[in-house]
Amino acid sequence: MTDIIHLPGIGNSGRRHWHSRWEADDPSIRRFAPACWDEPDLSDWIAALEHAVRAARTPPVLVAHSLACLLVAHWHRVSDRPIAGAVLVAVPDPASPVFPAPAAGFADIPRMRFRFPSLIVASTDDPYGSLPYVRRQAEHWGSALTVIGAAGHINGQSGLGDWPDGRALLRDFVTRVQAGAGVTRA
Repeated sequence: MTDIIHLPGIGNSGRRHWHSRWEADDPSIRRFAPACWDEPDLSDWIAALEHAVRAARTPPVLVAHSLACLLVAHWHRVSDRPIAGAVLVAVPDPASPVFPAPAAGFADIPRMRFRFPSLIVASTDDPYGSLPYVRRQAEHWGSALTVIGAAGHINGQSGLGDWPDGRALLRDFVTRVQAGAGVTRA
């Protein structure tokens, strides 16, 4: 069984967010725990992610939302800990006028190719990250990209509920990673 670590974005994920719903349904999913969700400090978030990865029984799959997608890129640059892969949902653009000011420390995003398989899941109408921007990040990181249509920021306000299609994407990703099949662009 593959360990799953959830990485919510700024403000954490509330009760209506699919992160929280999936965790309620599957208590084996763990959430990383930075010191502060609302005033994110990049060094603290990297240390919290490093701690969560070290605590995993097996190389985990990271499931990141929003700001935590940028965290994965920063963590990858400084850590050599093995992970099975990463699913990055709703990658935000730090140059966007709606990017949260408290997250400015995450803005200088590493563009190096990830050493692990990754899948970006994007919406056609995400106010925090346009599709052209997300496509460029997928190229930089070597990530597969799945566009799910108009789903806003793919969060609790998107009306996705338990987001069964997202769970299916994660199951498929984990199956491919475990089989060594890699991840293909969708």
